[in-house]
Amino acid sequence: MRSLPFLAAGGVLALLTCPAIAAAQNEVTHVPAQKTQDLTLERVFASPSLDGPSPRLPKLSPDGRYLAVLRNRPDDRERYDLWAFDRQEGAWRMLVDSEKLGSGRELSEAEKMQRERLRIGELKGIVAYDWSADGRSILVPLEGDLYLAALDGGVTPLTSSEGGELNPKLSETGKYLSFVRDRRLWTGPVGAEAMPVTPEEAETVHWGEAEFVAQEEMDRLTGYWWAPDDRRIAVERFDEAPVGVVTRTAIGASGTTTFQQRYPAAGTPNVDVKLFVIDPDGGNRVEVDLGPDRDIYLTRVDWAPDGKTLYVQREDRGQTTLDMLAVDPATGNSQLLFSERAAAGHWINLTDNYRVLKDGSMIWWSERDGFGHLYRFADGQWRQLTSGPWVVSSLNGVDQEAGRLYFTGTKDDVLAPQVYALDYRRGGEPERLTDPAFANSATMDEKGKTLLVTRSSDRQPRQVYLADGDGQRLAWVEENALSADHPYAPYLASHQAAQFGTIAGPDGTVLHWKMITPPLEAGKRYPVFFSHYGGPHSQTVTRGWGGALQQAIVDKGYVWFEIDNRGSSNRGVDFEKAIYRAMGSVEVADQKAGAAYLKTLPFVDPAKIAIYGWSYGGYMTLKMLEADQGFYAAGIAGAPVTKWELYDTFYTERYMGTPQADAAAYAASDALEEAGRIADPLLLIHGMSDDNVVFENSSELIARLQAEARPFEMMLYPGYTHRVSGPKISVHLWNTIFRFLDAHGVTPAE
Repeated sequence: MRSLPFLAAGGVLALLTCPAIAAAQNEVTHVPAQKTQDLTLERVFASPSLDGPSPRLPKLSPDGRYLAVLRNRPDDRERYDLWAFDRQEGAWRMLVDSEKLGSGRELSEAEKMQRERLRIGELKGIVAYDWSADGRSILVPLEGDLYLAALDGGVTPLTSSEGGELNPKLSETGKYLSFVRDRRLWTGPVGAEAMPVTPEEAETVHWGEAEFVAQEEMDRLTGYWWAPDDRRIAVERFDEAPVGVVTRTAIGASGTTTFQQRYPAAGTPNVDVKLFVIDPDGGNRVEVDLGPDRDIYLTRVDWAPDGKTLYVQREDRGQTTLDMLAVDPATGNSQLLFSERAAAGHWINLTDNYRVLKDGSMIWWSERDGFGHLYRFADGQWRQLTSGPWVVSSLNGVDQEAGRLYFTGTKDDVLAPQVYALDYRRGGEPERLTDPAFANSATMDEKGKTLLVTRSSDRQPRQVYLADGDGQRLAWVEENALSADHPYAPYLASHQAAQFGTIAGPDGTVLHWKMITPPLEAGKRYPVFFSHYGGPHSQTVTRGWGGALQQAIVDKGYVWFEIDNRGSSNRGVDFEKAIYRAMGSVEVADQKAGAAYLKTLPFVDPAKIAIYGWSYGGYMTLKMLEADQGFYAAGIAGAPVTKWELYDTFYTERYMGTPQADAAAYAASDALEEAGRIADPLLLIHGMSDDNVVFENSSELIARLQAEARPFEMMLYPGYTHRVSGPKISVHLWNTIFRFLDAHGVTPAE
């Protein structure tokens, strides 16, 4: 389960922020002298976006000269076109206009579902692309067909079929085009007709695809991997015949579609997965030895830079051991290189924070000392590169010529990640390369020479710039300055700075909170909009840009509040593992501690604290209302999980074990059994075509509440999946929420 950005992760301008940081933020914020306008919900979700331009998927060309990005349109914030920036000429050029090139054809069901996995189901136009190896052209999927875009603006169609192409890719040398169609892998020389290179088998067998839990939970969207020299391809084959069939309904506005969907619910069989290595034409196929245990997860596959070894990560069903296998691609024989084992009462957190280097060594991320840090594995020996009570959140790139690696981490501030550089050969202290006034992230070109830094702060929407290996800014990709012509400029005068602080949780653990208040009047008390997620792999309290919706809620007269409970990310193993076999317990207690703190504040109306959450946050709303009747004024539960047996294997079993072996933990975490204890006003919201947290979660809750004669309100969205959003539908959703709060008196004082 991934948290959904219905409310952008917020930024914080601390009450205790040092003057230097505050000054740095003011320097980049160009506040225009304009009359303040009312910030309405209609404007929050209209175009152009109040966040300013929002480039997606920035990628440097292999040689580092060009930067490609997907840019949304000022008049349609959800439609993206392909642009490229020539660093030598300092000029931008649109390479593909999605409206002119697009056919408007409906996407295949497989691509629709993959977009749902990526949480981009609402986007239009170009949503992905792939650089050629020579950096002279870009592969562009658009509405079911493939195109090759040249840097001079020319576009060449590569396919034109009704079948659609899933996971298209140019091979490592750029000689071949590959994609998945009709559950088979297809390849062919670029410009020639592609042919299927894997066999046609039963309808349950898929080649070259990633299975459902790999897409949804492992951040692995592909099922095939080209060798560096294009001589071989590693291809996943999975058979979903063992997986149970559930009937999923997609209830639309004018009809209902039912799907007999293979869904691996917790405690039930997964797909049977195998891995093969083949030639580009499908010949010389050998099976990789994944070991005798068939009930495993294939989590990551990587080729060595010289193509002589295939590295395969295999994880056990309980997700406590991760094995790195070194595979001979000629024979499929494998040997165990090393194993990563979870701490007691914890699990393995999968990561992409590793690199196989040309010298045969490996940069590897591990939580073996209690925090996520980088190590180097060379000649069978380990050397720790980073350490301390903080985490490396991303390995950004490696400059193998200079022996220098780059990473994002929380060494200086858990709320504002910074980008650092480190000599991985000699060791030493990391060198910070970014401004601590911002929350930062970064990616790099393949050679580790150029940084692409993304940053934001409480008063500065997202900015993107290119920097050299020392962190010096070379050029803005998107400065997004809050100048007079910025979409957010009319609302800057009423922008309220975020504050942050900490409280001690029920067990004494330090918990970080964020708060935004309206302009406070002496003697007046304000209602609170208490937003929460609460689940693992999520941090909501940061110093980054919070977005216009938070400000619109504050403009309505509410205090905005959020707190990160035990179980959330970036605080280390002990902080995270508190929810092991205990979902719906410590998170509820920690969130309550946040509300109890709010009730001590003289400007907060203690009788008007409304709680809101979506997905895991919706589940939290239910558990919080069940645990403490009368403590909250009202609760909004969006797309909540209500019964963990209904959710998938990989996510649920990681934290909860199986229903068979851990029945007591499942019973305690259930949000249905004590639904009758919900006595405070509840608004339930769910998309009726949700294939992630299926609608059955809410229908079972509805039945329980009705059977207990408990009053509640609900708003259902026909045709919408786990993400209920759009220029108009979002306005409807949030107006529904505030009408609900108004009806129950959770409103600002007159």
